[in-house]
Amino acid sequence: MGWNFGDILDALPQVMPPAAPAFIHKDRTITWGETSRRSNNLARAILDRGAKPGDKVAFYMRNRPEYGEALAACFKGRLVHVNVNYRYKPDEVFYIFDDSDAQTVIYGSEFRDTIIQLKNRLSKVVAFIEINEADAPASFADSYEVLATTGDGAPLGIERSPDDLLFIYTGGTTGMPKGVMWRHDDLREAQLDALRRLGQAPADLSAHLDAIRAAGPGSRTMPACPMMHGTGLITAIGCMMNGGCVVTLENPSFDAEELLSVVSHRKVQSIAIVGDAFAKPMLAALDAAPGRYDTSSLISIVSSGVMWSREVKAGLLRHIPQVLLMDSFGASEALGFGASAMTKDGEVRTATFQIGPRCKVFDEDGEPVAPGSGKSGVIAMGGPIPLGYYKDPEKSAKTFRTIAGQRYSIPGDWCTVEADGTMTLLGRGSACINTAGEKVYPEEVEEALKTHPAIEDALVVGLPDDKWGQAVTGVVVLARGATFDEDEVRRHVRASLAGYKTPKRILVTQVPLRASNGKADYKTVTEFARSDLGSV
Repeated sequence: MGWNFGDILDALPQVMPPAAPAFIHKDRTITWGETSRRSNNLARAILDRGAKPGDKVAFYMRNRPEYGEALAACFKGRLVHVNVNYRYKPDEVFYIFDDSDAQTVIYGSEFRDTIIQLKNRLSKVVAFIEINEADAPASFADSYEVLATTGDGAPLGIERSPDDLLFIYTGGTTGMPKGVMWRHDDLREAQLDALRRLGQAPADLSAHLDAIRAAGPGSRTMPACPMMHGTGLITAIGCMMNGGCVVTLENPSFDAEELLSVVSHRKVQSIAIVGDAFAKPMLAALDAAPGRYDTSSLISIVSSGVMWSREVKAGLLRHIPQVLLMDSFGASEALGFGASAMTKDGEVRTATFQIGPRCKVFDEDGEPVAPGSGKSGVIAMGGPIPLGYYKDPEKSAKTFRTIAGQRYSIPGDWCTVEADGTMTLLGRGSACINTAGEKVYPEEVEEALKTHPAIEDALVVGLPDDKWGQAVTGVVVLARGATFDEDEVRRHVRASLAGYKTPKRILVTQVPLRASNGKADYKTVTEFARSDLGSV
């Protein structure tokens, strides 16, 4: 019959203790019993305001319990979640609302001014729902809390389909944001891959409920990265579907001390982060106050989206020796390209992954790359993958391709395949630098730069150059108190990489190199580098 997230959520009250926590935020705990009633009420209220199955609901908020509740309401009501990057400017926010054909907008009151500014342009939006904490909602909006607490909380009693959709809007590395269309059944099957390899994946909803009944409520999981991005969203969905508890942070900016305090107080077992942008501050906080935080509850820290350096992992393991540190390599367009695990008993090289069972690597001619050949190729994922990009058949055809009769998701990440079958990630092809005919993948150079003790973070871009075509250019943030010697840093990089990969220039900046989700902001960094070097 296939999976539907709404059916899972409807069935969870059969096996979950009503008092088990579903969401924790600040001093607030929402139990699974409350979540079931509140999400049913909210789903019914959205449908009563004109939404029909398949209509889009835009989520414009930071991490908070209402994100998970509203997600549950959409799943139950057969409505399509649309994530909105709250760091976008008003015109960018309008683009997501308009491109997704959003029928309902659920927004945090802190973004009310943007909604007011855009309201008259949002002809497709029928209902606005405001999460208002201190004051009344805008005159044109319903109060989220009133809708969630009005009604008897009974299930909707509707028939759902494995074909119901979930959207994940992704900015990617080029062009306008694109709405990745996931069927519920495909996303659930992709999430179960790891259990399937262990022979532990439930065959159907009944078996899934039996497993929860036997094991008890799921783990306490903290998406430290924003839930409006793929890593945080998919982490939260996985936690919810297993009857776990999603723990969210209060500070609008990432605060490592807050994270560690919440882990200690709430006994968090798993954390989702995005690479060194999260892990380095965590390590700095632990180094600054050894023994202050009780991290004994932690079982795993999972990173996705960017490479996570071995040195930072080793530092975390000094303080949290029992934890499993996992790199999960995937994309909004595909889950499970590969994984890399590190414990106190075993180290791994940065950017080296065990290749996933549904993953292939093809060269530019569509031929498989032989392990150990030294040849680079593009990573392709078969099996349960998205339907494509919403309203964009041209981009869909480029990313979701059929090779030798098999349909694959190919977001554009390149790698080499080692003789033992592991893959070494090179980077996204759209960010590849062509310097004098040689291909240079920025991530490889960035990792070399970040191993220098003076450098806290680094990005690498290609700038137009009369001699080289593109000049490899590094932009770095210095570690606190560090001095900078550009030539010495270049020699450091040259010691581990080919000469043509060594940046022609390395610039120091105070400009943030990454977005709130920890991913590289190549656009802003390129603009800074061009301006600093006078090549605008």
